[in-house]
Amino acid sequence: MTNIASYSYGISALAFLALAILLATSWRGRAHSRLLALATGITAISNALLAWGAGGEALRTVLTESFEILRNGAWSAFLIVLIGHFHRDDARLPLRPSVLLVAGFYLIFLLATVSGQFDLALLDAHGMMPVVIARIGMAVLGMLLVEQLYRNKPEQGRWAIKFACLGIGAMFAYDFYLYSDALLFHAINPAIWAARGVVDALTVPLVAISVARSAAWSTELALSRRVMFHSAALFGSAIYLLTMGSAGYYLRYFGGSWGSVMQVIFLFGALVLLIGILFSGSFRAWLKVFISKHFYHYNYDYREEWLRFNGTLSKDGPGLGERSIQAVAAMVESPAGLIWIGRDGGLFEPAANWHLPPTTLTEPADSPFCRFLAASQWVVDLQEYQRDPGKYDDVAMPAWLLAYPRGWLVVPLMMQGKLFGFMLLLQPRSAIALNWEVIDLLKIAGSQAASYLAQYEAANALMVARQFESFNRMSTFVVHDLKNLVLQLSLLMSNAERHKNNPEFQQDMIETVNYSVQKMKLLLQKLSRSASPERPAPLSIERLLKQAVALKAAFEPRPVLRVADPGLTVQADGERLERVVGHLIQNAIEATARDGRVDIELTRHADAVLIRISDTGEGMSEDFIRERLFKPFESTKSAGMGIGVFESLEYVRELGGTLEVSSVESRGTVFSITLPLLGQEAHTINQAA
Repeated sequence: MTNIASYSYGISALAFLALAILLATSWRGRAHSRLLALATGITAISNALLAWGAGGEALRTVLTESFEILRNGAWSAFLIVLIGHFHRDDARLPLRPSVLLVAGFYLIFLLATVSGQFDLALLDAHGMMPVVIARIGMAVLGMLLVEQLYRNKPEQGRWAIKFACLGIGAMFAYDFYLYSDALLFHAINPAIWAARGVVDALTVPLVAISVARSAAWSTELALSRRVMFHSAALFGSAIYLLTMGSAGYYLRYFGGSWGSVMQVIFLFGALVLLIGILFSGSFRAWLKVFISKHFYHYNYDYREEWLRFNGTLSKDGPGLGERSIQAVAAMVESPAGLIWIGRDGGLFEPAANWHLPPTTLTEPADSPFCRFLAASQWVVDLQEYQRDPGKYDDVAMPAWLLAYPRGWLVVPLMMQGKLFGFMLLLQPRSAIALNWEVIDLLKIAGSQAASYLAQYEAANALMVARQFESFNRMSTFVVHDLKNLVLQLSLLMSNAERHKNNPEFQQDMIETVNYSVQKMKLLLQKLSRSASPERPAPLSIERLLKQAVALKAAFEPRPVLRVADPGLTVQADGERLERVVGHLIQNAIEATARDGRVDIELTRHADAVLIRISDTGEGMSEDFIRERLFKPFESTKSAGMGIGVFESLEYVRELGGTLEVSSVESRGTVFSITLPLLGQEAHTINQAA
C-alpha cells in the first residue's frame, strides 16, 4: 500500500506540474493564469512531498502539513477571485473582509501546524483528532466556495467554469470523504489515502478544459447581497449559540444542585433574545448597512433594488401614495413618511402617509422652500440644514417641517422638470451616510414615484371626465330626441290649419301627440337616471316599421312601407331601434320635396333582415358621405345637431349589423340597414329554403 500511495501521489504531482508549466508558458495570457499556476504548482509540490514520504515519518513533517494547508488555501483564493470582482488593470487579489476572513482561517491553521499543534501524529495520540476536524473544515469551505461560484454565475456563463468547478469541487469533496472517514474510525484509511493522489490527478484535465475556455470567464461576478446578509445572520447566530451553549455548560458544571435548572433558564433566555434580535427591524437595517459598507464598492445592488422598488409600486395593497413612500423609504431604512402633492389651488397638500398619522399641514407652491426644491432638485437633510443653513443657500424652511418629530429627509418628486410634490422621511433605524450614491438614488426614485403618482392622478381625472362625458353624451342624445319631437309637433301645427277637418289627419295627430308624450316621459326617466337598463328582446321588425311609418303619416311626402318577407324577428331594444329607423325616415322626409317619394322596404337577405329607406330628395356627395355624414356634431341643417346618423351607425353595429348608404346628388339617397335574424328563426328559414 505504501508503494501504491507513492505512485499515486507521484502521478498527481506530475499532472499538476504539467498544468502549471502550461499556465506559465503557453497559457500565460489566460484569465487568472498566475493565480491558477500558483495553485497548481503548490499542489504539485504538496503531492511530491506526500509521494516521497508516503510510508515514513516524512508524512508527519511540518513541511508536508504546511504545503497541504497552502494547497487548500491557494485553491480557495482562486475561487474567491472568480467569485469576486477582478480588475484587469490590477491583478492583485482584492483585500476585502471576506478574503481576509478566509486568509485568517488558513493562517491560523498554518501557524498551528508550524508550531506543532496540528499534525497527523495527533491522530494516534488524541481521540478528538483536532487536525482531522480542521481538514474537514477546509474541505467544507472549499465546497461552499465552488457552490457559490457556480450558483452566482449567469446561466449562459456556466459553460466556461463548469469543468473547473467540477474538478476543484471533486478535490475538496474527496478530502471531506477521507477525513470524515478518519473522524469516524479514528484512523486514516490507507486505501482511501493511497487513491487520493490519482483522484486529484483525474481533476487536472477538467481544470485544463476550463482554462481553455477561460476567455469567457466573467470578471464581474460577486456574492449576492441577499446571500451575504443571510450568511452573516446565520454565521452570527451560530457563534452566538455556541457562546451561549458554552456559558450554559459552565453554569451547569459550577452551579451545583441548581446547575441544570440555571442552564435551561439561561439557554431559553438566550434563544428568546436571539429571536428578538433577528426579528428586529433596527438590527436587520444595521446589518444591511454594515455589509454594504464593508463588503461592497457600492451601497446598493441596483438590479435587486430597482426590481424591489418597481415591485412595491406595482403591487396590489394599500394606496399608491403609501406604497410610494414605502418603496423610497426602504432604500434608506426609514420607518415612516408623508407625501405632499401640488394641487390646482396653488398649495402642496398632504396626499398619503405611511406609519404616521395623517396631517392637514399644507405648503404654498410659491413659498421659498418649494421654489428652492423646484430649482435645485436637492434632497434636503433637515439635521444638516439646522446645523448649517448655508449649505442650502439659507433658504427659509417651513417651521412645521423643521419641528416635525424625527424628520430627516425631504425628497423632491420631480416630473418633467417641475416639482410635482415632495416626500418627508423619518430618521432611519440604522445610521446611514448620505453620500452622492444615496442622494442620487433618492432623486431617481423620487422622479420614478412622481411619474407613477402623476399617472394615477391623471387616471382619476380621466375617470371623472369620462363620467361627465357619459352624462353629457346622454344629454346630447336626449336633446336630439327633443328636437325631433319639437319638429314633429311643429309640422303638425303647420298642417293643422289646412287639414283640421280631416278625420284621418285628426287621428294621425292624436297618435303623434300621444307618441310624443310617451317619448318625453322616457326622456325624463333617462335624465333622472331611474330608467331600467336596456334589455334586448325578440322584436318583430315588421311591427316596428309599421309603427315608425304611422308616426310619420302626418308629414309630406308620406312614407310608404313595402314588406316583401313578413314575420321577420331580430334581437334588439325596441325603443332604440325605433328611434334609429325613425330618424332615418325623418331625414328622408326633410330632404325630399312634397311631391317626391320616401319608400321603406323590408326583405330577408340570407340570414339577415334588410331594411332599405330610399328617397328622391337632394342626395349627398361622396365627399360628404365619406368625411362628414357619420361624424358626430356634423350637420347640414341649421337646427341639426349631427348625432342622429352617428347614433344609428353605433347601435346597428352594436346589434352586429351594418349601415350602408348610397346617394346621388339631386336624385336621392338609399340607407340600407342589415340586422342578423334571431337565431332560431334563421335556422328555420334555412331549413325551409
